[in-house]
Amino acid sequence: MSSATETSQNPAMADEGPITRFFRATEIDTRMLGMVAALLVIWAGFDIYSGMLRPNEGLFGGSFLTPRNLWTLTVQTSSIAIMSTGMVLLIVMRQLDLSVGSMLSTIAVATGVLQVFWLGPSLGVGNEWIWIIAVLFALVLGALIGAFNGFLTAYAGIPAFIVTLGGLIAYSGIAWALIRGETVAPMDKTFKLIGGNGPLASIGPFWSWMLAFAACALLVMGLINGRRQRQRVNFPQRPIWAETFLAACGGIAILGITAVVNSYPWPPKVIETYAKENGIVIPAGIEDRAGNAICMAGEAVVRCANGLVYYTGYAIPVLICLAVGFVMSFVASRTRFGRYVYAAGGNPEAAELSGINTRWLTMKVFMLMGVLVAISAIVTSARLDAATNSLGQFNELYVIAAVVIGGTALAGGVGTIYGAMLGALLMQSLQSGMTLLNFESAYKDMVVGAVLVTAVFVDQVYRRRVK
Repeated sequence: MSSATETSQNPAMADEGPITRFFRATEIDTRMLGMVAALLVIWAGFDIYSGMLRPNEGLFGGSFLTPRNLWTLTVQTSSIAIMSTGMVLLIVMRQLDLSVGSMLSTIAVATGVLQVFWLGPSLGVGNEWIWIIAVLFALVLGALIGAFNGFLTAYAGIPAFIVTLGGLIAYSGIAWALIRGETVAPMDKTFKLIGGNGPLASIGPFWSWMLAFAACALLVMGLINGRRQRQRVNFPQRPIWAETFLAACGGIAILGITAVVNSYPWPPKVIETYAKENGIVIPAGIEDRAGNAICMAGEAVVRCANGLVYYTGYAIPVLICLAVGFVMSFVASRTRFGRYVYAAGGNPEAAELSGINTRWLTMKVFMLMGVLVAISAIVTSARLDAATNSLGQFNELYVIAAVVIGGTALAGGVGTIYGAMLGALLMQSLQSGMTLLNFESAYKDMVVGAVLVTAVFVDQVYRRRVK
């Protein structure tokens, strides 16, 4: 249906401006668009400011918008983003889990103890079953802890705030008791790859491009399937130009991100170590005026190990995070379980009267949160190659902040998975940028707190305008 036909059928649309008609036709979430704009402004600001202090190869001459920093930023964001997808469903149901940080510490420490003190000596260091058993153990332990929190909340009638506040304290104590404040390390060599630790913890440029092309194809197929579903139930269709615009923007974003992660080369020392361990002959390279080895890689000149260069591509924890986000988005929007969660959060009394077992639903959401915390514990301990009782300290605050910044209403019933993940990226961008610029810890905490309060205020203003 053309825009002219729509206007003739609905005279009220004739008074709309071109921008309003554009957003109505494309159905773009303006709040998410505003968050993306804020994220880009933050990135540009950090890069410009860092360029003023110490010029580098960033987009604006700084150190922030470089392939290396952006690649590291995505890896660091993965843990919080994974947990934020579960926290969305909890807050949508008018619940809360303050124990996720302590839970992460407990699961990471328990999994580390299992690997280092039990599986390593019994199966032999490097045994291929160690990482599999460790991952399964962490997931089961996370589900059990989540089930315990859910049972106390749903069936014992204790408010979730009190249950998880007690868990925050108790699980932290359990983590400390397991190792008496020591550090458990090192982890299994295969287990470490899950967290992006080491040069092999990424899939390389070739498979990254294959994944990007597959994602673009899925995007187009999803838009086509959406049109068919709307036509089947006689829902209004988006104009063809709007569908084309969304497909083009999504494809450009996917391919652009892939180009960035594929342009980050391994550090020279890592290349040298890898070549020696695998018997790879290092060809002679070119030296710059400072005596550093450089080599040509396409049109770019990069530092390398005497002529040998490798590129990273997507890191494994980022792929895990994207997979979790995709699955959780599907669960939240395409399954009966997800519809029940939003129904129970929007109107708990009506949901219960309609036959939804809200207590069992609450327990399942807490169990799901526990599993997602376990995945984050695996990613975090694998990335650091160590587990300590302070590993998840303050993570609960960052997760809740990411969810709220992402547009989830604290009153329940409203929230998106992709919004929470974008909020996690924004939070980590602030942390990473201020660390890059050597901000003191106190100032970083003040900025993060101010951003959280501002995000809630803006969200409330937006909702009042919509109503």
